[in-house]
Amino acid sequence: MAESLLQASRQGRVKAMTAAASAAGRAAVTLLLCALLAPIVAYVLDDSDGLGREFDGIGAVSGGGATSRLLVNYPEPYRSQILDYLFKPNFGASLHILKVEIGGDGQTTDGTEPSHMHYTLDENYFRGYEWWLMKEAKKRNPNITLMGLPWSFPGWLGKGFNWPYVNLQQTAYYIVTWIVGAKQYHDLDIDYIGIWNERSFNINYIKVLRRMLNYQGLQHVKIIASDNLWEPISTSMLLDSELWKAIDVIGAHYPGTYTVKDAKMTEKKLWSSEDYSTFNNDVGAGCWARILNQNYINGYMTSTIAWNLVASYYEQLPYGRCGLMTAQEPWSGHYVVESPIWISAHTTQFTQPGWYYLKTVGHLEKGGSYVALTDGLGNLTIIIETMSHRHSGCIRPLLPYFNVSHQFATFALKGSFSKIPELQVWSTKLGNSSERCLFKQLDSLWLLDSNGSFTLELQEDELFTLTTLTSGTKGSYPLPPKSQPFPSIYKDDFNVDYPFFSEAPNFADQTGVFEYFMNSEDPGEHRFTLRQVLNQRPITWAADASNTISIIGDYDWSNMRIECDVYIETPQKGGVFIAGRVTKGGIWVRGATGVFFWIFANGTYRVTGDLAGWIIYALGKAEVTAQEWYTLTLTISGNFSSGMLNGKPLWTDIRVNFPKNGWAAIGTHSFEFAQFDNFRVEAHPDIHRAP
Repeated sequence: MAESLLQASRQGRVKAMTAAASAAGRAAVTLLLCALLAPIVAYVLDDSDGLGREFDGIGAVSGGGATSRLLVNYPEPYRSQILDYLFKPNFGASLHILKVEIGGDGQTTDGTEPSHMHYTLDENYFRGYEWWLMKEAKKRNPNITLMGLPWSFPGWLGKGFNWPYVNLQQTAYYIVTWIVGAKQYHDLDIDYIGIWNERSFNINYIKVLRRMLNYQGLQHVKIIASDNLWEPISTSMLLDSELWKAIDVIGAHYPGTYTVKDAKMTEKKLWSSEDYSTFNNDVGAGCWARILNQNYINGYMTSTIAWNLVASYYEQLPYGRCGLMTAQEPWSGHYVVESPIWISAHTTQFTQPGWYYLKTVGHLEKGGSYVALTDGLGNLTIIIETMSHRHSGCIRPLLPYFNVSHQFATFALKGSFSKIPELQVWSTKLGNSSERCLFKQLDSLWLLDSNGSFTLELQEDELFTLTTLTSGTKGSYPLPPKSQPFPSIYKDDFNVDYPFFSEAPNFADQTGVFEYFMNSEDPGEHRFTLRQVLNQRPITWAADASNTISIIGDYDWSNMRIECDVYIETPQKGGVFIAGRVTKGGIWVRGATGVFFWIFANGTYRVTGDLAGWIIYALGKAEVTAQEWYTLTLTISGNFSSGMLNGKPLWTDIRVNFPKNGWAAIGTHSFEFAQFDNFRVEAHPDIHRAP
């Protein structure tokens, strides 16, 4: 081997490259000309027999739900840095696709996202943050593909039923207004629209939606269905020619890298339109690396979209840190560029939608896989992964056992690629070894006089990109601020005249929608407030609570004092609460426990140990009515809690043995209008039992 290397060096026209992953470690990779080894297996990359399917890009989901909630509150320059790592070409993840939730007012995993039409005659195209996020993505990459998909729908569409297909024309109109509003108010062109995330599709609705899009001049907007399983949508398309014509892409979720016969028989584009959903450590990165290759090799999927874009929600909510990167501390500015960002870069920085896969892709003899793509203009990108079973399991589905072992793999470039003189090399090694590296550029590989062949030494949990493109970059910024807990003293008077976002910073709505509100008839202290704006239950995707609730703060808070001015708008039946030590949110919000201090418009109060109101600690009369402002104070210290109404004790020293910690929260008794103002929380170990 040494003699061969020396001979190759003397030839002067060939480089044999060995890159060390660390000063003390073994060589992480050795690339040799095929002449230096006697390969057992050669993998041919050839376009002589034509090309494979068209590549549609790699992307991620914001929403499903409220997964980008905390991102908007980041101070600059950190917010822009995070966005650059996600969207800026040739910098970080460099995503090709952004898929966003069409807010429908319902709980959709980690929170609710507001609809542009809360009520029948209501239209507002500035609610939430998805409009802003799409514009920021477009600002960085004007060619990024934009997709919209509803998880939930506002309740008025259901006319009393938890079903969006009661009036097909009305639901289609609702979706089309979102698309038109994106263009009219934000100059955003939506490229793809979905049906109903992971729920039933309606064949007639899809046809109505297609016809309405065409009627509105939106022929360019393509329909993807059904964002669930491969079946029964594939079979339905084969049996219905009008449905087949209406749908452009079949999108499946968490397909385990495989498709089904009927989906392939449609000859439509096949996408993994939601995948990954895995904790963003190196195992999550291994999952992402494996499926980005094998979704095409095994299942002919030409796009893979990760849930979720960025873990920008309280970590103790469901599926904490399941984003490509983590940005969950706007109060400190801290964020983490996790390894899945750089796994994405191995594909996204060296391909573009409109490239084509080669037909000659597949699995490696001793485990792993390889794909190759071309732009048809002479450029070639090869991506090789050797992710092991124990370091690449995704959250779903169950991963059948396979083995990956050390191997030498020889690749032979044929057809139009046989004369490529040089390939750039980028490498990632996952795991805890001293050789770990992320998206590291190695010396380029020269192929002169090699007949287009080279041999690659592969170990477990490695990822290589070999490409003719020289534009790849591992972008970086100075380290962000250090991680800090949520401030132990926090207050918000909601006095924002023209808010840039509709939601107050750091509040995370879990049922209902809480928005900045201006009381035009109140020139005094409560002119600007936070208002719960839903007056009926939405068409739900998850098990929304029967009460509305918005959480805030640090999940580890135990002793705390919460104070807030509240205003019940609904006479007799209305009610509001403040709460501490709240334990659950997201799809589990119905089971939230804590200490809840309620007052009602009928002149009563209640103290409960859960959101649903099954655990009652105390109840009684209170001088409360609707349409008056009151100040509630809740103090929790150790195993005791006390409450005040307008500064006077209403109940004292009620024993609460469980839970021991949790968020602060505000909310309402039902889907009803109510207002909150001058919110303040103080969380300290030495909070006294008596206010």
